[in-house]
Amino acid sequence: MHPTGDHPESPARLALLLKAFPGWSEGRPATTEEVLRCHTREHVERVLAVREPTWFDADTPASETTPEAALLAAGTCIEAARSGAFAFVRPPGHHALSSRAMGFCIFNNVAIATRAVQAQGEKVAIVDYDVHHGNGTQEIFWDDDTVLFVSLHQWPFYPGSGGPTEQNETTVNIPLSAGSGDDEYLRAFEDVVGPAVEQFAPDLLLVSAGFDAHVEDPLAQMQVTADGFRELSRRCTELAPRVAAVLEGGYNLETLPRLVGAALDGFSDGSTTAG
Repeated sequence: MHPTGDHPESPARLALLLKAFPGWSEGRPATTEEVLRCHTREHVERVLAVREPTWFDADTPASETTPEAALLAAGTCIEAARSGAFAFVRPPGHHALSSRAMGFCIFNNVAIATRAVQAQGEKVAIVDYDVHHGNGTQEIFWDDDTVLFVSLHQWPFYPGSGGPTEQNETTVNIPLSAGSGDDEYLRAFEDVVGPAVEQFAPDLLLVSAGFDAHVEDPLAQMQVTADGFRELSRRCTELAPRVAAVLEGGYNLETLPRLVGAALDGFSDGSTTAG
């Protein structure tokens, strides 16, 4: 456990999920070489050198347990990607840039998992339905047309990126207004997400599964319901031969297990299992 005080990205998030879904299996830490596929050596060394409580930025605390937690999160996501599982991990990852931590995120778990699967010769697409734009994932893959990145997110909102003109051939941003709910998300999925992923034709679809777009989440202003997350996840299973998921946000401790359960119900149309 990595202590965070009253910070919303708390150890309780993971403890609740592990209790709610007892069929989980333990992950493993990523190697330094696996992390270096996405991050600069300076950033990796900075993280691994943490020995006392500190802050990487105004939102991102660290402590003496951060190096172990961050490596374990990244490695668990690699194994989930390979097996088609849902990685219950913290800290989350999609804001982590190649050269620094940001927005609760230390290493970019979904990007590290993507590179590991690519090294095995597979083609990977990423769909991110966390309420915040996955700016770190975008930055890592912006100039790489071998990975498709699609993000649905509240905009304008933290971290300020992902606007309507921020696109390229393999970066698809779908900014949604505050107050958007199931209908808006599912319409965007039908009109944009599905066609983009189907045209890319990945072997693996990795989902950055954040649950902070829920109507009761304290950190955003969206209106997605448990049924909405179930259906988003189900539709993901239709887009690739294998689908895996990585936990990102979701900060209402009362609703998080129910929302993850709904997503697992949707993913069960494929082969995704808790991990």
